[in-house]
Amino acid sequence: MNSDRMPLPEESGEPRDLGTELPPPPREPTQLTGRQRLIAGLWPPRLTRAQLTVAVLLFVLGLGLAIQVRSNNDDSALRGARQEDLVRILDELDNRNQRLEDEKQRLGAQRTELENSSDRAEEARKQTEQKEQQLGILAGTVAAQGPGITLTIEDGSGAVEPDMLLDAIQELRAAGAEAIQVNDHRVVAGSYFTGAGGDIEVDGNRIAAPYIFKVIGKPQDLEPALNIPGGVVQTLEKEQATATVARSEKIIVDVLRRAEQPDYARSSAQ
Repeated sequence: MNSDRMPLPEESGEPRDLGTELPPPPREPTQLTGRQRLIAGLWPPRLTRAQLTVAVLLFVLGLGLAIQVRSNNDDSALRGARQEDLVRILDELDNRNQRLEDEKQRLGAQRTELENSSDRAEEARKQTEQKEQQLGILAGTVAAQGPGITLTIEDGSGAVEPDMLLDAIQELRAAGAEAIQVNDHRVVAGSYFTGAGGDIEVDGNRIAAPYIFKVIGKPQDLEPALNIPGGVVQTLEKEQATATVARSEKIIVDVLRRAEQPDYARSSAQ
């Protein structure tokens, strides 16, 4: 039976063309592990502009919160002070301003006396003597007495450092102290403290605990200056030292210093 079917190459005896072979079937994709899929999802990062903006805003917000927390944790003594302590500090500042105003008025009165005195030479001599006594007290060459306080610092462990005693001197001077004596040494403008805890020297002279400060001035100003929050008394107590302040109507400062002549300075009136 005749058929119209085309003969196959094998059947027709024609040579087979190897270049027309079909490609091998594709391989099945390699199965990725969970870690590989996680890394592929995170890297490289694919951030949109909106995501980048949100990230920057969150960074700025976190930085601001960190700064705020640090500011709130500030251990400033005034920040944690009680209302009555703040009132006392303000009163002390008012007292200092009042002392300066009183000194201004006193100097103005002296000038007026000199201008109106019939015997200006005698009045000038009296004021010169008064000024000499005042300068002698400040220089430590003249004994002094008057109202004031006694500050006693007990230091059994030797924890009190020279700078702590110097801070006490500075606080007392700022509060209006006119004459100061520490143990057996007169403290003047040029005094200095050296050494270490338990071995402290004043102007090169060793002093030992207890450190006793005899201070002439207005007791109502001197005592609060030492007891302000974060002040001398609290600082000493943190070092396991004991500081007590006692007011008195009569403090005697009688340790004297030798008057020293300056090497270079001369009076401009000569």
